[in-house]
Amino acid sequence: MSVALSPLADEFIELARVWSRSLHRIVYLAVEFADSAEWVLAGFPTAAHHLGALGDVEACTAREWIRIGRRLRELPASAGAFDAGHLSYSKLRTLTRVATPENEKELVALALSVPAGDLAGALAAWLGRNSEPKDLDAHHQRQRAIRERVQPDGMVTVTMQLPPLVAGAWSAAITGQVMRSTRRYASADAWPTLAQQKVDALEDLLAEGGGGTVSEVVVHVRGDGCTMDDGTPVPESVVERIAPNGFLRALIHDAEGRAVNASGRQRHPTERQKRVVLARQAQCVDCGRRELLEFDHNPPYEVTGHTVVNELEVRCSPCHHKRHSADTDRR
Repeated sequence: MSVALSPLADEFIELARVWSRSLHRIVYLAVEFADSAEWVLAGFPTAAHHLGALGDVEACTAREWIRIGRRLRELPASAGAFDAGHLSYSKLRTLTRVATPENEKELVALALSVPAGDLAGALAAWLGRNSEPKDLDAHHQRQRAIRERVQPDGMVTVTMQLPPLVAGAWSAAITGQVMRSTRRYASADAWPTLAQQKVDALEDLLAEGGGGTVSEVVVHVRGDGCTMDDGTPVPESVVERIAPNGFLRALIHDAEGRAVNASGRQRHPTERQKRVVLARQAQCVDCGRRELLEFDHNPPYEVTGHTVVNELEVRCSPCHHKRHSADTDRR
């Protein structure tokens, strides 16, 4: 059943098409300009700086246009899909970072089958399935980087490009610190944002030098490979190399892809139970958040007197607090 679009939606679609056609031409013009001598004669340090001045955009934006244009010369299938309007600029930016002449046809088909917002994850999963672990590990090592950029208000934006296990360790340390330092306010509306809590957690970690922080990274080991909690593929060679360091925990799945159940009469779930529950449900059942996760009994522990994984639900700390505050009010 088709739904009639509003005039506002129609106008947006048309402007998006115009924008897409403009970007298509800009990409090809940018690489032609970079190959010319114009920017050298004009005294600019790079073609991106000259294009930035001409278009009143930042040099990093122009540099991305040039990068994509150069890659399209090596990727005829990607260029053809872009020229025909089948492949959006957004998807092309992501695709050209990993595509090669050997794999691009399959990756273009993959890109056309998923929304732009899901493409990065789909490509990561594809590379995890189709790359040699050592090659993928070497690629991650080459691409690792941390960059800082000062904003107009004096704040600093930090961009990190981390290998999966390093990112997992970073996320576990920050999340653990947030969970330890969270204050339970009278109203859920009074909580600072998660982004603000992470900054506070980072400040605490820097102040203590990381010495007081112990975190655990869970890697799921299945027959078709290893992944982080969120599905990010991890090369087996990395798991083998880092496993002896102690912050890594492997969660083994059975032939049907299920983690082994565990139960007990204790009030709080064990670490093993937590890993099993998170393997089944890695986000808050109420709001879908994937951070600040806690384990909630349903039915309540006061009713059952035991803790089993099938009766544990994952909720973020604010939703967990809100649920039990509502239960208290009803009493």
